[in-house]
Amino acid sequence: MSDQAFVTLATNDLYGKGALVLGTSLRNHRTTRQLVVLVSPQVSNNMRAVLGKIFDEVILVNVLDSKDSAHLAMIKRPELGVTFTKLHCWALTHYSKCIFMDADTLVLCNIDELFEREELSAAPDPGWPDCFNTGVFVYRPSIETYNELLQFSTEKGSFDGGDQGLLNSFFSNWATADINKHLPFIYNLSSVAIYSYLPAFKQYGADAKVVHFLGNTKPWNYSYNPKTRCVTGDSHDYSLVTHPEFLNMWWDIFTTSVSPLLPVHGISNEQSSSGTQEPSCLAYALAFSCGLSFCRKEEKLSEAVSQLSFTPPPPAVSSEERRKKWEQGQADYMGEDSFQNIQKKLDAYLN
Repeated sequence: MSDQAFVTLATNDLYGKGALVLGTSLRNHRTTRQLVVLVSPQVSNNMRAVLGKIFDEVILVNVLDSKDSAHLAMIKRPELGVTFTKLHCWALTHYSKCIFMDADTLVLCNIDELFEREELSAAPDPGWPDCFNTGVFVYRPSIETYNELLQFSTEKGSFDGGDQGLLNSFFSNWATADINKHLPFIYNLSSVAIYSYLPAFKQYGADAKVVHFLGNTKPWNYSYNPKTRCVTGDSHDYSLVTHPEFLNMWWDIFTTSVSPLLPVHGISNEQSSSGTQEPSCLAYALAFSCGLSFCRKEEKLSEAVSQLSFTPPPPAVSSEERRKKWEQGQADYMGEDSFQNIQKKLDAYLN
């Protein structure tokens, strides 16, 4: 299938690492399609050379930036203006059909069946399901569409300052025109608690095909010990990760398949300026080694964490603040809102 391709984008060396893991996961699951990565001038020559070992094409493109600080401030993601660069994927007209995937996604199985879908097919965004998430979408390259998108971005911009607001406005009938263009959520599953409906994950998560590391903190912003298989990071960011097994999968691929390809010097390894790191995932590592079933890991993880007590207890929060966090999907699954504590309160109430 030389006329069809998976396409991703790297705007710096850190996203280059994400692209390498994504490309490797596609190779590991035996895709029959071409792999293409668009790179901006900010990606170093060393990184481009390594990307060329995984991808069939490494294509240099100029940066497109919305420079829309006002709308980007609404979502607290000022760095997303450069995601307009994604529009260059429509210029790849030597391919008849493509699937774009953000560099912070990870393939869990072969997904070549997505090429049976038509433009613009995408999964609903968990934050507003009448919008599609632009982390994974099926499209047809076209110079006409490319030019129309550039003109649209100049004249009307984006309601969120990034590519997602722009593409949802351009393909404005996605929500209602054709249900066949709505990809199941398992093709773009969020790994972060703030976006996640945990009971549904327990019910359907085993069928996941693509995981998307949404939010500010990406897998490469954490640290990883390959001997203990332990991911560590800022305690607040890690508390939002309801599915640490996906972080471990990402780091397993990076450590075993990607890291050996990287030169010792010459590729940026800048980490996010997060706070003190701590062994938040030790409980998961213990549970994983014991062979616990996939759908019970969350319950056992919370029990293990409550027993091991690595860190001082967090400051008490008011009932009103706890209620707001629950409504926002930010329940403290590892602490006060753990399964064990909730069960104790229910038992006390019933007794």
